[in-house]
Amino acid sequence: MSNISAQLVKELRERSGAGMMECKKALVENNGDIDVAMEWLRKSGLAKADKKAGRIAAEGRIVAAQGGGKAVLVEVNCETDFVTKNPDFVKFSDTVADVALKSGATDIEALKTTAYPAGGNIEEAAKALVATIGENIQVRRMARVETDGVIGSYIHGGRIGVLVALKGGSEELAKGIAMHVAAMNPQYVKAEEVPADFIAKEKDIALSQMSDKDKAKPADILDKIISGKINKIVSEVTLLGQAYVLDTNVTVGDALKKEGADVVSVSRLAVGEGIEKVEEDFHAEVMKQAGLA
Repeated sequence: MSNISAQLVKELRERSGAGMMECKKALVENNGDIDVAMEWLRKSGLAKADKKAGRIAAEGRIVAAQGGGKAVLVEVNCETDFVTKNPDFVKFSDTVADVALKSGATDIEALKTTAYPAGGNIEEAAKALVATIGENIQVRRMARVETDGVIGSYIHGGRIGVLVALKGGSEELAKGIAMHVAAMNPQYVKAEEVPADFIAKEKDIALSQMSDKDKAKPADILDKIISGKINKIVSEVTLLGQAYVLDTNVTVGDALKKEGADVVSVSRLAVGEGIEKVEEDFHAEVMKQAGLA
């Protein structure tokens, strides 16, 4: 059947989000039956998604959703930075965050099987999006917090997201600390959380860096010197010990104490962290395609 009307193609495009030529082919293959063509496109899209699932997707967006004493962060990945600005990708990732918040899902596998508003579940919707965008799309990670206290959320450029839950304090303070965590990425919240082996390793390093003259000092003096160095290092790697980015005259711990607040939890996600990216030589690739290499 070749006499497919432009109106029918347009209707299928609006329903499926697929490209014009794919929609026309789907209608031709299925005798103009738009419902069957829609199913054909979905199956075709899933097949394409399966082929692209092994490709590295290290770009993407961190999206937050918050309300009713709950908040979530979700990382949705794609292959290129260009796609992060694609309206379909943006809408999909925003919707996934909303679904994550409302569904109560606490881990990424549960989230993937949660119903997607437009039909199917989130994992199926991600695969269907591949047919439209042409890149591997992965809903990779999520973080969730629920509290009777205060929640601060902050997204930096769509690439770093932070949730901070406080007992006491204000929303302004919670958001400020979330901004601090985005900027400084502390390894631990407080000094008590720093592992003993980390301290031992830093003591060995501090001792090895000391001069023979300092090493010859009495044991109690030597201990004070090393303890001073360790305390400085611990303050640098802990949230409460770091100078507060919004007021560097005080530490984060001081800012919390001023409002009688305590940190309950901190979650931080950055796009692509932990994914090994493939560095491509585009010049070599073009030369190869042109048969010049």
